[in-house]
Amino acid sequence: MVMIHLPQAFTFLRRVGFLSSITGNVGNRAMTLSVTALAAYSAFTALAVPARAENGVSPDAITFGQAAVLNGAASALGQGMKAGLEAAFDEANRKGGVHGRKLKLVSVDDGYEPSKAIVATRKLIEDEKVFALIGAVGTPTSVATQPIAAAAKAPFIGAFTGAGFLRNPKLDNVINIRASYDAETEAWVKHLTEDLRISKIAIFYQDDAYGRAGLSGFKKAMDKRNMQIVAEGTYERNTTAIKTALLALRKAAPEAVVMVGAYKPSAEFIKLSRKIEFNPVFVNISFVGASALAKELGPDGAGVIVSQVVPFPWDASLKVIADYHAAIKAKDPKAEPEFVSLEGYLVGRLTIAALDKAGPNPTRAGLLRAIKDTGKFDIGGLEMTFGPEDNEGLDKVFMTVIQSDGSFKAVEKLVRVSAN
Repeated sequence: MVMIHLPQAFTFLRRVGFLSSITGNVGNRAMTLSVTALAAYSAFTALAVPARAENGVSPDAITFGQAAVLNGAASALGQGMKAGLEAAFDEANRKGGVHGRKLKLVSVDDGYEPSKAIVATRKLIEDEKVFALIGAVGTPTSVATQPIAAAAKAPFIGAFTGAGFLRNPKLDNVINIRASYDAETEAWVKHLTEDLRISKIAIFYQDDAYGRAGLSGFKKAMDKRNMQIVAEGTYERNTTAIKTALLALRKAAPEAVVMVGAYKPSAEFIKLSRKIEFNPVFVNISFVGASALAKELGPDGAGVIVSQVVPFPWDASLKVIADYHAAIKAKDPKAEPEFVSLEGYLVGRLTIAALDKAGPNPTRAGLLRAIKDTGKFDIGGLEMTFGPEDNEGLDKVFMTVIQSDGSFKAVEKLVRVSAN
């Protein structure tokens, strides 16, 4: 039996024939209703009062939030992800949106600093009331903001980072597109040792959660082969202070230097290395921002290797790449294909496909459930696979080499290239 103080309930129950279920006095005094009667009244009131819409969802739009670096030394990464996401959303909106709702993106600069990322994320969730967080950039910023999204039950989709902690399936609000840093660093060591027969390898990395995530993966790959790291050098995030690290690594005379950094400090390291005739094989992680790195390096970029986790952006034989080319040109006729904006576009395309699967009344939980329950998505010929214990859609890593004109060549096997 349940006690309620709702005189109007009596009127309703009497009208629909539940009077026999009511005992006691009526009027303004307490009334005792049977469970059956209460259930009927609850059902009536549920129909009479519309359910509150999910945050970020209106009758004609769904709003997503992006906290990312949009200004400063690593801005090409955030701007690239933003451009790709917007291209995908605009493409869908030209076709009427998803179940009649247009997709919107609100982007806030976090300066690639955790403290600013926290403020930006809270603004998006609490003030902008976005449906989901999408396209974050960086490991240290994601470490700071993913828990905020989780506490708000907001999806955290397609972060531009391969950090291992985000691959934990227990983080049920997280969806990744790209392969992990562990996968990239394993590919580095495999190619360097098997293709080039290199045994002396040093590492240059950003001294924070991002750099240490790359270092951890690199150590695993080296330990697997009973190899020792010959030297380590670090720099501080959002700086180009790399000289101390350069001198320490040169002293160890490595045959290769693997790099876990952003494009400006990594480019500065390589350019100064060339000047002092220190010319090991340079291998960069995908987060570096390959096109931005090549632009910063200019002629010093020839032969520099970058591992990649999305398809080759110039291979329009794959339908999703052809779609990407058309989408970025529709948004900006001067836009050129590149790895970061392609990743943003793929994040957008997956999100659109999942919203379509989730149905006409989208919820945050429903979006996440649609991704994990569907499992396999064909995004223009590119297969992304998810599951209850797998929140990472793409697993493949491949290598690219910067050419003398600043373009990229995808390679299956590394060969030695002269720096001169």
